[in-house]
Amino acid sequence: MNWFPDYNYILASQSPRRQELLRSLGIPFEVRIKNVKETYPEELSGSEIPEYLARLKSLPFLNELNENDLLITADTVVFLKGELIGKPENIGAAAQMLRKLGGNEHQVISGVCLTSPKKQKVFHTATHVQFKELSEEEIMYYISAFRPLDKAGAYGIQEWIGYIGITHIEGSFYNVMGLPVQKLYDEILRF
Repeated sequence: MNWFPDYNYILASQSPRRQELLRSLGIPFEVRIKNVKETYPEELSGSEIPEYLARLKSLPFLNELNENDLLITADTVVFLKGELIGKPENIGAAAQMLRKLGGNEHQVISGVCLTSPKKQKVFHTATHVQFKELSEEEIMYYISAFRPLDKAGAYGIQEWIGYIGITHIEGSFYNVMGLPVQKLYDEILRF
């Protein structure tokens, strides 16, 4: 039995984690990719940034959506003491990010945009994550054995560094993976 609204679901994300999470919800979907330069106005802060970027990622698809299409776009950011921590540009930047996160609490915010030809809904979910103090050896092992460059904050909660480094989480675990599936589920049912 499928209780999801009968849409042609489209996920506009190359993220294997978002694809895995959406697949696990039991929603049949196709992946469509458009290159979008992820920039935002400087005056935005906090949850406004991932919401803006999720909406921005929907724009190239607007003229292509058919009547029964529902497009899902998302963006995830990390904030540490008010500073936006994005995806690292290289291994050195990844190590530096993990050094900053070690011993501190940070916030992970995902913005999600649902778009059909008739309407659009944007929402966000925030999760607080506490890391233990990370040793240089732990950081170097992680960045050499895993792929931190495609992840906000240079880490995957579902990977080794999450297993050994995260001491406390308040909010959605899946949001930290990049897609707040519980809230997405509720929003799709209300859409």
